[in-house]
Amino acid sequence: MPGGYKGECGDDVDPMPFLVPSEKERLDAMNTPYDIKLSCWVKDEKEAFVSGEIQSKDGDKVTVKTSKNTTVTVKDEDVHQMNPPKFYQASDMANLTFLNEASVMENLRSRYVSMRIYTYSGLFCVTINPYKWLPIYGAKVAQLYKGKKRNEVPPHLFSVSDNAYHDMLLEHENQSMLITGESGAGKTENTKKVIQYFANVGASGSKVSDSKACFTVHIYHSVIDCIKYYLLVL
Repeated sequence: MPGGYKGECGDDVDPMPFLVPSEKERLDAMNTPYDIKLSCWVKDEKEAFVSGEIQSKDGDKVTVKTSKNTTVTVKDEDVHQMNPPKFYQASDMANLTFLNEASVMENLRSRYVSMRIYTYSGLFCVTINPYKWLPIYGAKVAQLYKGKKRNEVPPHLFSVSDNAYHDMLLEHENQSMLITGESGAGKTENTKKVIQYFANVGASGSKVSDSKACFTVHIYHSVIDCIKYYLLVL
């Protein structure tokens, strides 16, 4: 958990550790041993994939020594190439050198462990439910994303929201945001965060306080709950 965070919320908590890796983290990752020809991922019954290093090849069979200090022999097609350390906790997985299942899973896992729950995958924003409140939704964070291009700020639902808000104002066209996922994935909460963002950046006048923004959001929440009930009745 970044910075010994204990669940505090609000603009008094620095949100950046929950949005982007620190310079120290990146330097530590860059010092990780890596060989583009040998470093790889192989399937594991308990952890889905584990890192390893290719020891030898014999036809379509590959012998790999894993990070669990075990040696396995698998088919060549079951060996996934590992990305260079510079892609540590990549913000957009479309930029990975080796785009395979193992690399995607590891990138999402690593970011989730650090409570960096938002990750881009091309045009999509992938979110993993943290099942706890994080200090990344306050008025200060909303202002951080206001008017910024997606590649100028860390991955966040607010960035997607701002793009829609920007296009709505400048192009005078309706915008749609599709939030999908399984039950419990956080669809409703993320929908609320989108509305909260609009409440923060759409308000006229000076800087909007969290208390005023939250009051506005409560009204929207009531509307959402009514819509959800209506859909369930149908």
